[in-house]
Amino acid sequence: MANLKEIRNRITSIKSTMQITSAMKMVSAAKLKKAQDAITAMRPYSSKLTELLQSLSATLDSDASGAYSNQKEISKVLIVAITSNRGLCGGFNSSITKEVINTVQEKYSDVNVDILSIGKKGADILGRKFNIIESRNDVYDNLTFDNISVIAEKLMSLFTNGTYDRIELVYNQFKNAATQITQVEQFLPIKPIDDIETSAVNSDYIFEPSKEEIVLALIPKSLKTQLYKAIRDSFASEHGARMTAMHKATDNAQDLRDDLLLTYNKARQAAITNEILEIVGGAEALNN
Repeated sequence: MANLKEIRNRITSIKSTMQITSAMKMVSAAKLKKAQDAITAMRPYSSKLTELLQSLSATLDSDASGAYSNQKEISKVLIVAITSNRGLCGGFNSSITKEVINTVQEKYSDVNVDILSIGKKGADILGRKFNIIESRNDVYDNLTFDNISVIAEKLMSLFTNGTYDRIELVYNQFKNAATQITQVEQFLPIKPIDDIETSAVNSDYIFEPSKEEIVLALIPKSLKTQLYKAIRDSFASEHGARMTAMHKATDNAQDLRDDLLLTYNKARQAAITNEILEIVGGAEALNN
C-alpha cells in the first residue's frame, strides 16, 4: 500500500484537475448557449432557401443551374473536413477523421482525394494520410457569413474550373449538448432534384425577372449558406461535446478522489493502530 504522503499528493493533484475540468465545463456551457442560439436561428432560413431553390429548379431544364450542376466523371475529389482547433472534446474530432477515411475507402478508393481542413485537429490527423491543400485554422476567430463566403467562393471556383469533379462536406451536426451526428453532404455538383411538387410554383407566383435568373442568383447564395450552416453546426457541436466530456471527467475525478480518500483513511487508521500496538507492547515489556 502506498504511504500516506504519496496518497496525499495524488489527492491534491486530482483536486487540481477537477478544478480545471469544472472550469472548462462552465466556459463551454456559456459558449454553447450562444452557438446553439445561432444555429437554431439559422436553420429555418437555410431550409426555406433550399426549399425555394429546389422548387424553382424542378420547373426548369436540367442545365439551368449552369456550371454548378455539371455532373462530371469523377477522377478527383475534394473533401472539406470541419473539425476544431482544440481538443478535450471527447470523440468530436476523431468521428470526423474516421468518417473521412471511411468515405474515401468506400466511395473514392480509386480516385485522387485531397482535403481542405477547417480546424487544426483535422489537419494534424488527416495530413498523415492525405494531401491537405489548405488548412483554415483562423475561421473560428471570427465566425461570420462574410468570412465563410470567401471559402465557399474558392470551393465553387475549384469546381467550375475543373480542378475537382466533386466536393463533399464532412462535419458534426448539432442535435443537443450530448449528441452530435456526423454528416457527409455533397456540396458540388448540386444534386438533381426529383419528385418535387411544383404546382404552387407554377400557378401561384409571377416571377420577375425570369426563373432562370433567380435560380442562377440563388445558387451561390445557397452554397454559401450551406457551408456556413455546416461550420455553425460544427461549432455548436464542439462546445456541446467539450461540455459533456469535461462533465464526465469531473465526475470521474471525483470518484477517484473519493476512492483515494477512503484508501488514505484506511492507511492512516492502520498506521495509528500500529503505533498503539507498539506503545502497548513497549509498556508490557517494561512491566515485565
